[in-house]
Amino acid sequence: MSDKKPVIVYGASGYTGRLVCEYLREYNIPFIAAGRSAEKLNAAMKSNVAGIETADYEVVSVPHTVAALTELFKGASVVLNTVGPFAKFGGEVVQACLAARCHYTDTTGEQDWLITLEHEFGTKFANAGLLLAPGTAQMYTTGEIAAQLCLETPGLDTLDIAVFWGGSPTIASTQTILVNAAMAKAYYLEQNKYVEHQPDAGLYNLAIPGQHELALALPWGGTSHPVWFKQDPRVANVKVLGGVFNRALMLGVPQIVAAALEATKDMKPDERYAALAQTAAGVMNTMPPRENPRVNKSLDSVYASGPLGRAHCVIYGNSNYKQTGMLQAYAAAHLLQQPPKRVGFASGCQAFGHRELLGQLRSFGLVGKPVLTVHD
Repeated sequence: MSDKKPVIVYGASGYTGRLVCEYLREYNIPFIAAGRSAEKLNAAMKSNVAGIETADYEVVSVPHTVAALTELFKGASVVLNTVGPFAKFGGEVVQACLAARCHYTDTTGEQDWLITLEHEFGTKFANAGLLLAPGTAQMYTTGEIAAQLCLETPGLDTLDIAVFWGGSPTIASTQTILVNAAMAKAYYLEQNKYVEHQPDAGLYNLAIPGQHELALALPWGGTSHPVWFKQDPRVANVKVLGGVFNRALMLGVPQIVAAALEATKDMKPDERYAALAQTAAGVMNTMPPRENPRVNKSLDSVYASGPLGRAHCVIYGNSNYKQTGMLQAYAAAHLLQQPPKRVGFASGCQAFGHRELLGQLRSFGLVGKPVLTVHD
């Protein structure tokens, strides 16, 4: 038996990584906080992780190479990856997980990254008996829980999903949004085929449960849901829109993205990435404050329909980044005690069970009881 701590949080000094560490402490799971800078990691653990003095952890700095990451991962069981954009930085981590025989999760919603993972690594991880679970995060998993609750009613084949949250994107999220918009297409699922969202459609007006004012939404890169449900025989159509409750912030997003794309359109990929990262830093260059559940609310709404039936599920919650931290920590807790429900490429719900994940979110006071209405 290895004496290495069983869980590694890669990117632990970032906003989301800190919260993952906080919830690993809640689950009493020993972990390694890993990243490129030991100085940043130590500072983040001591200043930004509640209760860290009672956690069983160590800090390890590591170069971002397959060889170095493989050496770090050997002897561990689970790697929780928060280093994005994942399409740029995730490949080395996934390869190292496979080489070291570790389960892999991340917090991505980058649709191109999910499609790449499924095609290039899904079978390899399945053959090794390992889980490959990208997108284990509030913006994707909580909405998937609502969708899965709707799909407990047989005969529904279409999912119309809306995801909203209160607050601002982190530095890393802002960078990912710009890079993803510039360098990848966004798809929805129609009759089990990927169809590209109209790139210049602009903002969508949505009527969402619980308020009279219309909310503004975007395809947000297409999200994880169409990829996960493409292999679900019950589902043929999936479309997702999302946004923040802050209307002024939403009005500014398309303008920022359009300006960044125009300014970098003739650059080579590496130059374009660097320019977009610089633009993102100018838009969001400070860590958001710790979430306040009275301010940072979340809402996941799913309309499911079929030829002769309909269901609607709404999950009201709070603190979307805390939800993400908890979901990642529970994934580790589950994997350390028993195999996932599915190996290879799988969503959080497919790997751990949607009702199990819902129960964990509710036990930490992060979501309310789902409001489910069924007409069949």
